[in-house]
Amino acid sequence: MKACIIGLGKIGLPLAVQFAKNGMDVVGVDINAQTVELINSGKEPFPGEENLEKFLGEVLETSKFRATTNFGEAIKSANAVVVLVPLIVDTDSNPDFTSIDLATKEIAKNLQKGMLVSYETTLPIGTTRNRFGKILEELSGLKIGIDFNLVFSPERVSSGRIFEDLKNYPKIVGGVTPACTQKGVELYSQALIFNPRTDLEKPNGVWPQVSSEASEFVKLAETTYRDVNIGLANQFAIHADKLSLDIQEIIAAANSQPYSHMHTPGIAVGGHCIPVYPHFYLSTDENATIVKAARKQNAEMPDYYLNKIRAVSGTLRGLKILILGLAYRPNVKEHAFSGALKLAELIRNEGGEALIQDPLYSKSEIEALKLKPYENQLDIDYAILHTGHESFQQFDFSKLNQIKGIVDGRNFYNLRSKNLKILK
Repeated sequence: MKACIIGLGKIGLPLAVQFAKNGMDVVGVDINAQTVELINSGKEPFPGEENLEKFLGEVLETSKFRATTNFGEAIKSANAVVVLVPLIVDTDSNPDFTSIDLATKEIAKNLQKGMLVSYETTLPIGTTRNRFGKILEELSGLKIGIDFNLVFSPERVSSGRIFEDLKNYPKIVGGVTPACTQKGVELYSQALIFNPRTDLEKPNGVWPQVSSEASEFVKLAETTYRDVNIGLANQFAIHADKLSLDIQEIIAAANSQPYSHMHTPGIAVGGHCIPVYPHFYLSTDENATIVKAARKQNAEMPDYYLNKIRAVSGTLRGLKILILGLAYRPNVKEHAFSGALKLAELIRNEGGEALIQDPLYSKSEIEALKLKPYENQLDIDYAILHTGHESFQQFDFSKLNQIKGIVDGRNFYNLRSKNLKILK
């Protein structure tokens, strides 16, 4: 089988390489010519994904994979088209389909009889059938389930460990028709290899769903559940603060009960998708009051932690505040929807100065985000631990000669062994 992967980002490129590693002929498409050039030269366009550059070199050498900016040529050469174009939200938290609609129209213009189209981008429930299905049928003149097949199969991986996650987690596939589902199962059964898992109720592998809507719901249920869990943990953390209790010890004790799992509270816990995907769920379930409350709670956490500084200084105006960590989680160079961005915005809006330190980002990369990098300035008033990078355990706060306190947004520091001015 020949596959076309549209969108060679942090998920799309590793998936394309994995398909090629398993013997498929793969063409990857991306609108960014520089990204395509780097990929074809064997260089990963974004560092940090384990084994990506090694595996990329192998599949380029065997001619099983190549990248291009030519949508038409790539699509027409394939039996299966897999879409990983990002879906974002606008300023009102509504899904913005602009980019993925354009990709869908390119597919429709080049769609051939017998093709399979699979969307892996996380979508609101019903989008595969009711939005993309209609575009594909109207522009191509072909019919779903008769002339071509259409499925939704959510990506279920995390940056930095994608190749392992592809082997460890079942691949969910749901089609617009039962025949579409079967074609999707055939694609992913050929493209992926799974590790045995005895903890699952059925063998690890490709798991068909009753419809594309069911498959879309699986992904939104996973991510929205995590957001609600994080929101509850954050509420517990706020109440524990008021009672002068150690929330980490409480959570550890609570999680000792079988089947319990509570996320660690903090400024921004979870993947970069967590602040976005609940809005996709809410777009089809306006009565989801628990989801709304959790999203509101999590969105307010940066301001909650800044209140610890306001409680001491009265205002952020005129203060120099060091934010330790730009990435949304340790050892992953990804800052989309990171709480550090919101912290910096709030500090600037109140007349303070936000300085960013992150070992994964260069000075120029931080400046490109219109942020100010920390360059060993000593006149820091407060520091906020945002990301639990291991190197921050050794950060020398003693050199900051006028620091008035540290906000430990991850409960990262062992207060019993360090003489740090942690703000409660």
